[in-house]
Amino acid sequence: MLTRFCRIKLFKNKACLTLGFFCLFATSIYGQNQVIADSLQLIYDSGSFEEKNRLQLLSDLAEFHSNPEKKLQYGDELLSRAKAKDSTKRIIEAYQERGSAFRLKGDHTHALESFLAGVKIADKQENKGDLGILYLNIGILYARMGDDQKAIFNYQSAIPILKAENDSINYASVLENLGDLYNLKLAKPDSALLFFKQSGDIYRILDYKPGVANNLGNIGLAYALKGKNELAEQNISQATVMLEELGDNYPISVYLTYMSDIYAEQGQWETAFNYAYKSLDLAKEHALKEQIGDAYLKLSELYKKRGNSSEALKYYQNHITYRDSVNNIDKVQEIANLRTNFEVEKKQNEVDLLNKEAEIQLLKDKRQKIIIYATALALVVIFVFAFFLYKRYSFVKATNTIIEEEKNRSDSLLLNILPKETAQELKETGQVEAKKFESITVLFTDFKDFTRSSASLSPENLVRSVDYYFSRFDEVMEKHGLEKIKTMGDSYMCTGGLHLNREDHAIRMVRAAFEIVEITEAVKNMDQTKIMPYEIRIGINTGPVVAGVVGTQKFAYDIWGDTVNVAARMETNSETGKINVSENTYELIKDEFECEYRGKMKVKNKGMMKMYYVNKPKLQTA
Repeated sequence: MLTRFCRIKLFKNKACLTLGFFCLFATSIYGQNQVIADSLQLIYDSGSFEEKNRLQLLSDLAEFHSNPEKKLQYGDELLSRAKAKDSTKRIIEAYQERGSAFRLKGDHTHALESFLAGVKIADKQENKGDLGILYLNIGILYARMGDDQKAIFNYQSAIPILKAENDSINYASVLENLGDLYNLKLAKPDSALLFFKQSGDIYRILDYKPGVANNLGNIGLAYALKGKNELAEQNISQATVMLEELGDNYPISVYLTYMSDIYAEQGQWETAFNYAYKSLDLAKEHALKEQIGDAYLKLSELYKKRGNSSEALKYYQNHITYRDSVNNIDKVQEIANLRTNFEVEKKQNEVDLLNKEAEIQLLKDKRQKIIIYATALALVVIFVFAFFLYKRYSFVKATNTIIEEEKNRSDSLLLNILPKETAQELKETGQVEAKKFESITVLFTDFKDFTRSSASLSPENLVRSVDYYFSRFDEVMEKHGLEKIKTMGDSYMCTGGLHLNREDHAIRMVRAAFEIVEITEAVKNMDQTKIMPYEIRIGINTGPVVAGVVGTQKFAYDIWGDTVNVAARMETNSETGKINVSENTYELIKDEFECEYRGKMKVKNKGMMKMYYVNKPKLQTA
């Protein structure tokens, strides 16, 4: 469950409101958020405050309200009044709170649009503190949308800023969200617990109760993923009690569904159903559209396990209705364009600023020349006219270049997600048909003891190390005409033979595998304070697959079939620094490489299979 921290404000130097005895925010920072919001709303509705405190009051109402509709209402009013008063600080706050409200409503398009508007202003004003928090918010949003790479990129952007600003709570929130990605998205609960320990220590030192509560809940989810249900229930129960005191409803609704899972595994069905219905009721009460859909899905799963097909179908249909209202292809495309439009606008503003400065300088030069060279006025006019023509030509040329670069950049982004032929089919028809390939080669890699050896790394070094390896692997794929399919935590998956009409895909894949081994060996001689050295296992198999595009939140190209499963088993049964291939692959490469027969080995769910180590290329005779 992604944590919900979007903007943490210290309550020092707040203005005291009227009525004499009403001096808010003088108490501890750790009050109950909704209780504070209810008290503030009474004051705001009664009008018993000084006008100079209105923007501060609206900012706090937007922050502390747990109901997304109320958050959006006060965020909109704050934005309107802040613009009227030209208060940059409050405008940024308004965009942050509106983005958080839209995110809670499941409206990802408007959430990202609001956050990016805040980034534009904070970047221009060099407001580093708010800029770091906005990057954190955008990372959380991309993680919700299932785009892990963009989420990690924005978390990386936030980390150095928040650390430099000594913003301990939001720095801890970045660590918490990275842990959440490793836990729920990459299924690496041990790595996630490392991040949760770092963030939890910070929250407890600062006695920041919302952080402690969410940290306990996330630790509980990690234990649930590890199958330690007793520890999971203990941590989630503590988190739920604390969050109820704070009036923070969204994570409570999420944790209730996980409590339902725990009791279902124990066979306590009545208790499991009670937790699922509590999650649904809480999500409906506070208009949490995304969680309403998740609660319907959980109830459908429970009824299906109990053999009640009609109820399972009813709740699943409700889940689909809410899921499609939050995630649809049009919104995905709109979100993908928002960031590109933002960057294009930023570049265009820079071009306009340069042109304005050039025009100002030109006018000064012209005035000087008119005064000094009055007798040469005709020549000056001709020169200025020619100069303007040149500037116009330069401006049009520069603008066309920028437009062409952005078009190429958009095409490049699509090609990073899908193969060239698939991307072209998607642009032309709006959909991609699944295809069967009779013979392709699949490669899997995995780092040995990745979780244990990464325990001592900082989050920045861990992400930088994995990015270094996978970037080098991508270069190898391009060199040999192969295609990366995806990465899963520290595992890398690629194929050969999908879209090039060449029958030597197995040979090219083995050559690439040798280069991957060389890359990991070369790291051992590098500065290990920057890049962590790992031992790597490689497995390869050849056979038929089905390939196509899946997903509704984002497009993802993937392959399926027994060939993929066998390739993964080849990697699992390999040794570090070795290339383990199946019998199918061996028959295709044995004339090109020296191979070592390992015998028949037992493979999970497959029985006994022949395996071979590829030792080196054969010497070619003249």
